[in-house]
Amino acid sequence: MFRGYRLPVTQVATTAESTAGTARVGVREAWFGWGVAGCVLAVATFLFARLTAWPPHEDETLALFVGRQPLDRLLDIVLEERGGAPLHYLLAAVAAHSGGGLTALRLGSALFALASLPLVALLVARLAGRAVGLIATVLVSASWVLLFHGVYGRMYSLFLFTSALSYLALLWAIHRGRAWRFGLWGLAAIACIASHPYGALVLASQGLYVLLVRRRVRATVVAFTAVGILGTPFWLADLRLANRFDVGVAGNESGKLGAPLPVLRYLKDVAGDFTAGWWALLVPVLALAAYGARELWRQNRRAAYLVACTIATPTLALLLARLGSSASPETRHLIFVLPFFMLLLATALVSLGRRYGRVVAACALAALVVAEVGWAYEKTPQLFTGDPSARVAAREAAGRWLAATSRPDDVFFGYEPVYLEASDVDSRVAHIVIPRADAKLAAARLDALPRPLGRGVWVFDAYDTNNCTCTRGLTIEERLPRRGLDYEARVFGPYLVLRTREATGTPAEYLDRAAQVMMVGKSLFIGDADINFVTVRRAADRLGLLDY
Repeated sequence: MFRGYRLPVTQVATTAESTAGTARVGVREAWFGWGVAGCVLAVATFLFARLTAWPPHEDETLALFVGRQPLDRLLDIVLEERGGAPLHYLLAAVAAHSGGGLTALRLGSALFALASLPLVALLVARLAGRAVGLIATVLVSASWVLLFHGVYGRMYSLFLFTSALSYLALLWAIHRGRAWRFGLWGLAAIACIASHPYGALVLASQGLYVLLVRRRVRATVVAFTAVGILGTPFWLADLRLANRFDVGVAGNESGKLGAPLPVLRYLKDVAGDFTAGWWALLVPVLALAAYGARELWRQNRRAAYLVACTIATPTLALLLARLGSSASPETRHLIFVLPFFMLLLATALVSLGRRYGRVVAACALAALVVAEVGWAYEKTPQLFTGDPSARVAAREAAGRWLAATSRPDDVFFGYEPVYLEASDVDSRVAHIVIPRADAKLAAARLDALPRPLGRGVWVFDAYDTNNCTCTRGLTIEERLPRRGLDYEARVFGPYLVLRTREATGTPAEYLDRAAQVMMVGKSLFIGDADINFVTVRRAADRLGLLDY
């Protein structure tokens, strides 16, 4: 494993493996390979054991519903309607059409998470030596960001894999030269920007790094130009997504970031989710990272440049960003920074081991790993404990009822996991779904549907994590909107399914009924009801249906 791997000749003489004075903290090639393999095995054991523990999420339902479309319709939805991550939806299509459904979708996330670990090890080892590479891989393996997104059927483990691959390929191409190596980097870069809109930040950080180190600039410019041209469909998809969520350049006071303090708070949250978010632990972690940055700067300026570019690029972008009310950056969006942040921590631990002995470094590493696992449990306890069996049974019962009683023209609201259960029983169920958190897309979808519209269908979940903890539970009250005779209601454990008895006919009637249903959700303290009510009102406004 990893046979034939060597650090680049440009590595300065002060790296951990290259000086006799620090040989006692070096790692032999064989131990490096076995150590990384041990990390992969440990993470694989956890991911495969917990693959179905985390309850189904609406974003996973969305991916599978889009993936079930014919290829031409899928590409039209992703590139022209939704925007975003085409490669993720293509993989979701493979999962959907294979018959594996949610399990297959999550298996893909797990495999990309596992494949990312050797890439992280090789990337960090190339930059700072095998000892740092192995320690960084251990830290990445225990991070909530990797463990959770290894079972979450979204694009984030894919994004980690493609971004790490593109950084590694770029370093290889710059060091070795040759057009075909830059071609391989180009393929990795295109896969990265096709995996997530923040792939543009990965590409920008790499361009900034090349300008700083000034190596093979001409060949790199040609490769970047080719990637820019070939990636045009993905840039257009990203622009479509930005337009949907009203993302632009700072200057509008309604933006959520665009100022130093909000950006610093966000970056603090990112560092916390990478390691442990409790202040008592995060402060020493950040101090350790700062110490690691200082040591890396002293030992290898080029490696420090790449780390700085990778962190500075999204920071600058967020300072300049204007985000609409429906857009909010999450810590997972910066998952491509994870290997570099762990590089800083690992560099600090190796330096501590060199100064104070291996026992001190090993204890610090063990403490960090324990803290990371503890934070993972704090963030998503259901990843460890699983979904309550009563909720699982209730969701399956609700899905069976919908599959048995639905009509082909029923109009479902939001990509609720209950709809996924129903469609697994009968693929014709939940054929028409109105997005719940995007007024622009909801209005466009309603406006494009043939008339008359079918019955409206809505689901509330009393156990959803977005609900207030004081009202969250495994039971829900059966409650009808005003004009209750126009609706039917069924309760399945924590799930309340509401459906109009007759077809809604027009977008105006559908949105009016939806608004009444959301008022019921508010009265039951359902967390998403407030957001959904705003979506309904804004969609009606966009269609000119509100009577001011």
